[in-house]
Amino acid sequence: MKKRLFLDTNVMLDLLGERKPFYEPIAKLVTLADKELVVLVVSPLSFATVSYLLSRAEHPKIVLEKLRKFKIICEICKLDEQILEKGLNSSFKDFEDSLQYFSALDSNCGIIISRNAKDFKESLLPVMNADEYLKSISEQGI
Repeated sequence: MKKRLFLDTNVMLDLLGERKPFYEPIAKLVTLADKELVVLVVSPLSFATVSYLLSRAEHPKIVLEKLRKFKIICEICKLDEQILEKGLNSSFKDFEDSLQYFSALDSNCGIIISRNAKDFKESLLPVMNADEYLKSISEQGI
């Protein structure tokens, strides 16, 4: 069974904004998804946030095209009232992180990929950055 990886907003922004030095590892994860070796799961909230942030530096049409292409290789999780309720009542310090976490759980993800593991102290799921995940699977011979 393919690993289901939940991508935090900062990782999606690294990819679509081609932010160095973070771009290369997440691009490798996307390649794994393109080869159908992993499933990347992303929140619709991340699409909105990334659109807003990238549109400050790039033309909005270019940003939308990047989002369209990215959507092809990932699965969009649901963000509904139950997830919102869990986030509102959680012990997470950051509300957006709580929504990401409960979305990851609801989507049966096994790992959260984020550059800010400290934001997920309450997580029962492992949290890794893209480099750490790539190293972990290379050690397993994948």
